[in-house]
Amino acid sequence: MDEIKCTPTPHNTAAKGDFAKTVLMPGDPLRAKFIAETYLTDCKLVNNVRGIQGYTGYYNGKRVSVMASGMGMPSMGIYSYELFNFYGVENIIRIGTAGGIHPDLNLFDIVIGQGACYQSVYPKQFGLNGTFAPIADFGLLRKAVDECEKQGLNYKVGNILSSDVFYAEGKDTLEWQKMGILAAEMESAALYSNAARAGKKALCICTISDLITRPEATTPEQRQTAFNDMMRVALEIAE
Repeated sequence: MDEIKCTPTPHNTAAKGDFAKTVLMPGDPLRAKFIAETYLTDCKLVNNVRGIQGYTGYYNGKRVSVMASGMGMPSMGIYSYELFNFYGVENIIRIGTAGGIHPDLNLFDIVIGQGACYQSVYPKQFGLNGTFAPIADFGLLRKAVDECEKQGLNYKVGNILSSDVFYAEGKDTLEWQKMGILAAEMESAALYSNAARAGKKALCICTISDLITRPEATTPEQRQTAFNDMMRVALEIAE
């Protein structure tokens, strides 16, 4: 599709050029607002359709955008598709929350998703005669690891699990743990799939907000504003 003719979209009132080359995508619109107001200068609200707030500003002189993705792969699928294909965005860095599965993870640790296993039919839309393995862009991943090392943060790199279900009736967490899955969330497989199809770059950086194998969790207020380490990593590596 011609990018110029496709903007604005049904879900985004921004004009062509309103978004920077790199967009940070938290799930929560209030977290997008917090990042914009806390870290960006000369910040402009470029989209607010359905309350999915998108901002563009500058971080240390570098033009960066931040926009919420909403919850789940269908929502991430819509917004990342439009950013990649209609707005000329080259890189999307998901900065979200995840439930820790690996026994060594603690609250507020960072997980960088090298690959995204999934419990979803989302990748079937591409009509592939096989099973697609959604993975991160290695360049972005390597920069994120280097930045975590530089900041002295607690982090792990590996496979995460993207699920369509939050309140799961099945008790298969232990089985995923046996396969080395670090954490569970709901968006990254769609983001990685859309990036692959568009020939663009994507990375998922998550903060552990709760522990699936232990009764520990952060508060709603902490999930909105307290994950600053992850935010700074993403801002520093934005291209």
